[in-house]
Amino acid sequence: MTEFSLYDLEKRVKERAAASAEVSYTRKLLDRGVAHCAKKLGEEAVETALAAVSEDRDHLIAEAADLLYHLLVVLEARGVALADVEAALGRRTGQSGLEEKAARPRA
Repeated sequence: MTEFSLYDLEKRVKERAAASAEVSYTRKLLDRGVAHCAKKLGEEAVETALAAVSEDRDHLIAEAADLLYHLLVVLEARGVALADVEAALGRRTGQSGLEEKAARPRA
């Protein structure tokens, strides 16, 4: 199996975002706007959750791959780099998840 990382996928998303909508699904998604990209991300999140309870490992893997792709498309649409998300995760490692969640501002 070849090595493939989320950074490789992020690079692919950026490359496909620069292509025309006639040949790039990524470009087609981005052309429809952030709201459409976010809707697709939500759909993939639900499909991933449903696959998780179906006990079909291969289906879960496929849906998780779709979810990660659509997350990176949303990040691209908003100009957020994967490294920014990693940095946010890194800042959270000094405390427990419960502490981090309790420290978030209430909406």
